[in-house]
Amino acid sequence: MPLNAFTNTFAGNPLDRASDRRSDADWVAGQLNAADSLGVVMWNGKPLVEDAKGGGVQIAYVAARMVKDMTAGPERLLFLGLWQGTAVFAVDLDGVADPADGPLQGLGRFEDLRMIALRLPGTEAGILATAKSMFEWRRRHRHCAACGQPSEVAEAGWKRICPSCKAEHFPRTDPVVIMLAVKGEKCLVGRQAAWPKGMYSALAGFLEPGESIEEACARELWEEARLKTRSVRYHSTQPWPYPSSLMIGLIAEVENDDAVADQVELDEVRWMTREETRAMIRGELPDVKSPGSMAIAAQLIRAWAEEG
Repeated sequence: MPLNAFTNTFAGNPLDRASDRRSDADWVAGQLNAADSLGVVMWNGKPLVEDAKGGGVQIAYVAARMVKDMTAGPERLLFLGLWQGTAVFAVDLDGVADPADGPLQGLGRFEDLRMIALRLPGTEAGILATAKSMFEWRRRHRHCAACGQPSEVAEAGWKRICPSCKAEHFPRTDPVVIMLAVKGEKCLVGRQAAWPKGMYSALAGFLEPGESIEEACARELWEEARLKTRSVRYHSTQPWPYPSSLMIGLIAEVENDDAVADQVELDEVRWMTREETRAMIRGELPDVKSPGSMAIAAQLIRAWAEEG
């Protein structure tokens, strides 16, 4: 049963993470060697996939013992969790040579996760997002932040320990507030100069230490568009594995409508009526385009447009 009425792309990982078993090295080793355990393969951040019956793509699972044989030790392995009691592991491969042309020939192909996310079953997109986020964290945190020495993987890939100073390091998730500012029957969208021509989106920014979600929302709306926030309500969240963010989707009621783009984060801002917003979603406005449906921003815009 879903925890929310709406599940964004990359949310909805169905695996039992079995986090209480990660520290049991003997149990993890036994699962890795079990004949029925499954493996997910990532190469340079791309998952191994195959065509699905009826269209789309799906994860090309391999035997977990195969992913074990593809790495010299635990550094590149990750225990993802259990699927109805079956253990699922992931392996992180890199290099120039495509493994699909070598040891994995005939078992699938590697594709960019962002490009295929909407063609995957939602649950499998969630599994792959978890693996990608974890491997990105490990790739960026191979040295101890306390003393600078190389750290080692622990707890089935979910922790790193420094053998020198004994500091423990855990995966980081960077929270981002993304909010649709509304006033009456209008919502505000903005665009950056680097975006595709005509594309507008909700405003967003990273949460800072010592700041609540609501405070971050109000600060970002003031900094980027000089809007004063009156109230904030929650819509949904989206894990975003580029590299390891959590997008916190909000609808923000604001006091004023004299928005001004800051010319740093935003090149332009634009108020849109509810009917204009619906037309944008339908693709009927030639000069204004909605963000892609994979983005939580598109779901925020759609949710508000359909309220009235």
